[in-house]
Amino acid sequence: MTSQHSKSKQIREFILSQVSDHPKDVVGLAAKRFRITRQAIHRHIRHLIDKGLLEAEGNTRNRTYREAVRIRRRFKTDLTADLQEDAIWRNDIRPLLAEQPSNVLSICEYGLTEIVNNAVDHSGGSTLTIDVSVAFSWLQIAVTDDGVGIFHKIQEEFGLDNPRHAILELSKGKLTTDPERHTGEGIFFASRMFDEFVIGSSRLRFIHFAEDRDFLVERGEIGKGSVVLMKITTNSTRTVQDVFDRYTIDYGFERTVVPVELVRYGEENLVSRSQAKRLLARLDRFREIWLDFNDVSTIGQAFADEIFRVYQNQHPDLKLVVLHANKNVDKMIQKALRN
Repeated sequence: MTSQHSKSKQIREFILSQVSDHPKDVVGLAAKRFRITRQAIHRHIRHLIDKGLLEAEGNTRNRTYREAVRIRRRFKTDLTADLQEDAIWRNDIRPLLAEQPSNVLSICEYGLTEIVNNAVDHSGGSTLTIDVSVAFSWLQIAVTDDGVGIFHKIQEEFGLDNPRHAILELSKGKLTTDPERHTGEGIFFASRMFDEFVIGSSRLRFIHFAEDRDFLVERGEIGKGSVVLMKITTNSTRTVQDVFDRYTIDYGFERTVVPVELVRYGEENLVSRSQAKRLLARLDRFREIWLDFNDVSTIGQAFADEIFRVYQNQHPDLKLVVLHANKNVDKMIQKALRN
């Protein structure tokens, strides 16, 4: 009996863990994985639906499944200077996550308190909204303010030409509009603790995935202010300390990853020295730079020369590390290094 109960538990947890990626074929996937009939899998699915863990949509032939949200809460509060982010976490958010493992709780506490504190100090808004959604295999926290918008704020404070420049600078870390009270590390580290981290303002979305994949997308207007969405799987083994350690040298935040793809606009090529200088801005604040060329198909000679010869010669103690460069990109980098 115990063995049968254990097997049922494994099957149901497998279905819940796979349904997001396989909404239409999760039945066949589970049947193949556990070598049982589709009819047997359907019995487990009915059990999950009855328990409120799974939802179904469509007729038998075109039926799709999705994980049900078990907890959904919204909190609204005035965005005042004396708003205490730790009290919001302790009194409102943490009780909803009581079943989560300690490492996931610590990550959520770090992310929530950092983002709320940033909204208090920088947004210029009057209202803060926090949405919490918890399913079986994932949870999500969204923080929305009605302020000036994070990308516009950074653009204005640093005199940048375009809000897209603000996203590039934000991705590097050590960026703050109030250096007396902030180090500029909070958003950088928070974005790397969650499986998915999204900052939206106006029509722009900066999306960071845990495996150091960054995207800049333009979508519909989200209205006034900013929204930060933080999502993590409930079985994540990542810890706050893991993330700190990855970017720490001699106990300091001295290593960063820069997504090179964020430098360009639209379909333009990375060919100019001005583009390279935009990429390299403020990087002398670090000791080790990981330049991630993911999704960059080619670079020009001037772009590569400015980074790997001119800049490196000007900063001989700064270590440049190349990630995910294809053959074309690597060939141009090697040419610059030989020079």
